[in-house]
Amino acid sequence: MVKSSREVTIYDVAKALNLSPSTISRALKDHPHIRKETKKKIRTVAGEMGYRHNKFASNLRQKYTNTIGVVVPRLNSHFMATALTGIEKITSEYGYGLIISQSQESWRKEISCISTLFNSRVDGLLISLAFDTKNMNHFDILFKKDIPVVFFDRVADCHGCVSIIIDNYKAGYEATSHLIEQGCRKIIYLGGNMLRNVYSERYRGYRQALDENKIDFDQNMVIISDMSVQAGTETARKILRMKPKPDGIFTANDTTAVATIVELEKAGIKIPEEIAVVGFNNEPISQVIQPNLTTIDYPAREIGEIAATSLIAKLKDSQTANLSTIVLKHNLIVRQSSLKNNNADS
Repeated sequence: MVKSSREVTIYDVAKALNLSPSTISRALKDHPHIRKETKKKIRTVAGEMGYRHNKFASNLRQKYTNTIGVVVPRLNSHFMATALTGIEKITSEYGYGLIISQSQESWRKEISCISTLFNSRVDGLLISLAFDTKNMNHFDILFKKDIPVVFFDRVADCHGCVSIIIDNYKAGYEATSHLIEQGCRKIIYLGGNMLRNVYSERYRGYRQALDENKIDFDQNMVIISDMSVQAGTETARKILRMKPKPDGIFTANDTTAVATIVELEKAGIKIPEEIAVVGFNNEPISQVIQPNLTTIDYPAREIGEIAATSLIAKLKDSQTANLSTIVLKHNLIVRQSSLKNNNADS
């Protein structure tokens, strides 16, 4: 038998059985007007010939593909990986496929990702923005075609879009207030690009806690970085050169918090006795580092599930899911890294 890479069509099956293509099509769709014996014969021959139903082409004719696009800043992030687990759970339940891409924290790469997903004819888009995205112009190709967009975690103001977040301002306020309650007066804030809501809002909460406790703000206590392991290491080295040294650190993710602690402890700094530390995201590493890291529990999986549910609701009925912002609950988890007073809250 001669092998062929060409896709077998209903026309090939029709020719083999000397039937019309419309009869073959109706039989394969289990049309009630086609006799059972004819259906069985057509399915048998179609299977032997290697016919495959082209679901993609069929969906295109109906103007949908049952595919959702996702753009995340990084795939090697525990938070994003957990959020994707939540997204996949919901989309799978509703019969949607996923095309996942990463912007690698680059606005230009994000533009490319969105263009690729648009050309792949996704029905809707879930996105968490890159560090340096400044405007929403690259979303216009989606908006013009009424392709719904749901933002999660790193969001932007967008008419008709849905955003899934936590109250980052309140979380930043609670983290900083906790350090102040432990006696800290010189507190560093280590965060990411202020273009992103997650960092600007956590910073705003930090400033509010200082103001309420009549602690003078010092711009030298604010460090903006890419929130990597290296950023945490470099922050620790900067702290070691400070005179006087800070007595508290609030970092906007656990990765930098852990890297900072490791480098400070190498230099003989006692955590939390000399410097108390609070992180963010409640990643697994927060319970591996010694002392265990005080952090903000960020419900990543739930954020993914609600983002996907909101998008699918929008796809099924464009008049639904009109809430512009959905805010989920977070929790301050107090562990040893911040307890100068040695009285754990949990």
